[in-house]
Formats: sequence, structure tokens, C-alpha cells
Amino acid sequence: MKTTILACTALLFAACGTQPKAPVTRTPVEYDAQIALLTPDTVGGATVNEALWKRCSTREYGSEELSLEELSGVLWAAAGINRPADGRLTAPSALALYPIRAYAFLPGGVYRYEAGKSRLVRVAPGDHRAEAGRQPFVAEAPLDIVYVADVSVYEGRGIPAEHVRYLCGQDAAGYAENVNLYAAGHGLKSITRGGASPAVLETLGLDSVRYVFALAQTVGK
Repeated sequence: MKTTILACTALLFAACGTQPKAPVTRTPVEYDAQIALLTPDTVGGATVNEALWKRCSTREYGSEELSLEELSGVLWAAAGINRPADGRLTAPSALALYPIRAYAFLPGGVYRYEAGKSRLVRVAPGDHRAEAGRQPFVAEAPLDIVYVADVSVYEGRGIPAEHVRYLCGQDAAGYAENVNLYAAGHGLKSITRGGASPAVLETLGLDSVRYVFALAQTVGK
């Protein structure tokens, strides 16, 4: 009897092992005025340790665009909501002020990420990826993220201006490292960058007194 049970168990595992894996869904991104993003799974990807071992900065990217699933996951990792009850984000923020705004520079336009509605809203048509950085690969990679800080959230708090810029950079770094780890854990490449075109705020339609460039990032394959 015991031998029969063991034999059946072995056959069951063998049968399971021969079953084809479910195909990975790759939905193309349609560059409309708004892009509805998908809710990432709560499980998936590599373990944290595996992602840390794989994390590295890459300066060479192919032209293949990210799927809607990949784009949704990357942006959620950067600045998505992981506690719906109070709207708190995946990334930390000094004083919980969350001054950072994430903008996606894509081949089909520049979009503002709205975590609460899980969508991208177009702020500039056309391909502006070259404005998101100074290196040639920035214009070729499928996604550049520009992190912009709204410094008005610090008004009335008695924080020196030079320390405000430090806090903005600190917050943006948290967003960027979330993306680096997500990318490493999901078969993507990334790099965090410290510069963008001086015209980037104008392209985004933002007041240069209220908003400051904080950090940029490139993601691709």
C-alpha cells in the first residue's frame, strides 16, 4: 500500500512538472491622453535577497518598449499606494510630506503618474526622452522617470532652503531605489541619474519657483 501511494505521488509530481507554464501577459501600451495602469500582484518577482544580488546600474538599453504590466509595476514600485486605508506609498518620506512627483517620459509622450487613480495623465505629446538626461542612452531606452519636488509642502515649517533641497533628494532616492530593486527582481535594467535638461520643467508645464528637479532614472531591457 505504501509503495502504491509513493508511486502515485511521484506520478502526480511528474505530471505537474510537464504542464506548460501560463504565458506571460504582455499588453502593449497605447499612448492616449490617459493610460489606465494595472494593479501589480502582491506576490511575484525575485526575493529581496535575489534582487539585491542582481541590482546594478546599466547604461545600455534595447529599444523594446515596456509592456503595460511592466510599466504599471515600475511606477507602482516608485510611488504607488501600498496601504489603501491611509493612502501611504511604497516609498518613505521625511516628515511624511511626500513632495515628489513622478513623470514618465515614454516614446509616445510625457505623463504624470497619479497613484491614487492608478493612471498616467499626458502632460506633453511627442517623444521628449532626450530631455530626461544628458547621456545618449536616455533617448533610446523605453522609459525615463523624472522625479520633481513640490517645495511648497515645506512652507511655514522653518526649514532652511538648503535643507529643503536635501530632503527632496532624500525622498527621490527612496523612490528610485524601489524601482532599482523592482527592476532587478523582474528581469529589467535600470540606472539612477542626477541630471536632466534645463528645459525639463518647462516641458512638464511646472513653475520653476515651486517645483525643482530632484532625480532621474532610466528603465529598460
